[in-house]
Amino acid sequence: MRKGQLWVVGAALAGVTLVSVPAEASVKVIGSGFGRQCYEYARAGHASDSGVETCNKALEERTLAPEDRAATFVNRGILHMYAKQLQLALESYESAIRLNPSLAEAYVNKGVALVNLGRDTEAVAAASQALELKPERPEIAYYTRGVAYELLGNMRAAYSDYRQAVALKPGWQEPLTQLQRFSVVPKARG
Repeated sequence: MRKGQLWVVGAALAGVTLVSVPAEASVKVIGSGFGRQCYEYARAGHASDSGVETCNKALEERTLAPEDRAATFVNRGILHMYAKQLQLALESYESAIRLNPSLAEAYVNKGVALVNLGRDTEAVAAASQALELKPERPEIAYYTRGVAYELLGNMRAAYSDYRQAVALKPGWQEPLTQLQRFSVVPKARG
């Protein structure tokens, strides 16, 4: 066996869901008003009709700064994710990206929504874009991309991303659980 020839083998990825996005994926809105309240709902981490309505009111405000408007779209998307309204969440993230194409958290959350919608190739692209933009919580992007890679059958890339997620946030249970299913075995000659 030549050095470096190893296969990464993963057990079947069963029932992986990313809908419970960590609240740290929300985007802080400075000041008071509906935009700030929307952020607080997203940070609280649960589905809420009143939270979505608050976000909608914030988006109707004419005084909301463009960066806060983009952040509010992300936060509204997170609330839609908690409610398992994946298409609405995706639409909110895409609105945020149109307003602020450099908002890394919009791409992180878009990747999560895309994985849950079964659009794994697009999820890899969204998570990769987020990582290029340096999100505040890169471990979420690595984990999301790892799940997407695994669903696409790219075990080596999935393993690498799960390891990176753990390296960035030691003790985070989701990527640790995924890593436990993997074995690194010598590649057969021939």
